[in-house]
Amino acid sequence: MALINYAKKEITCKIVYYGPGRSGKTTNLQYIYSKLPEDRKTQMISLATEMDRTLFFDFLPIELGQIGQYTIKYQLYTVPGQVYYDSTRKLVLQGADGVVFVADSQYSRFDDNVENLENMDENLKKNNLSIDEIPVILQYNKRDVIDLIPVDKLESALNKREWESTEAIAISGEGVIHTLKIISNLVLTSIKDKYSRKVR
Repeated sequence: MALINYAKKEITCKIVYYGPGRSGKTTNLQYIYSKLPEDRKTQMISLATEMDRTLFFDFLPIELGQIGQYTIKYQLYTVPGQVYYDSTRKLVLQGADGVVFVADSQYSRFDDNVENLENMDENLKKNNLSIDEIPVILQYNKRDVIDLIPVDKLESALNKREWESTEAIAISGEGVIHTLKIISNLVLTSIKDKYSRKVR
């Protein structure tokens, strides 16, 4: 749920990057962070687990709009990739305003993608959020691998709700900012629908 700071006239939205381990969630955030002007971001924080890590930082987008006189600020988070860190994944999803599901395009990770999407649905429910109501975008990452799953097969398996989807090669930055713009705009539209009356 977006946080409204009436004194500063800011609305802070939370976007969570979800998906299998090593699918490119951290790489997405690191690329975005590297491209933001210094005065538009806070320090990136990494919370390391034994096998994985969770990253987050705040940033103030340059031209993603306002609601009334309120500036929109975003917090970007990743979840740990391994499903056995489920309690941390559930905690990170708490209060999310939008989700980027980062799918791994390698055939060897096909089942991991399906399992993690189901896990995301379960953890949203545990946070009283609905996968059918929260803005979600699918990012098909690693489109440069040799054992590449065709997009239509990924769509058939993962996109039964007909979310927007993008292709990416996060390690080179291809598709990363495009994905962020789409989810940011989806979240902004959703927030406007919910909060426009409260912040006039």
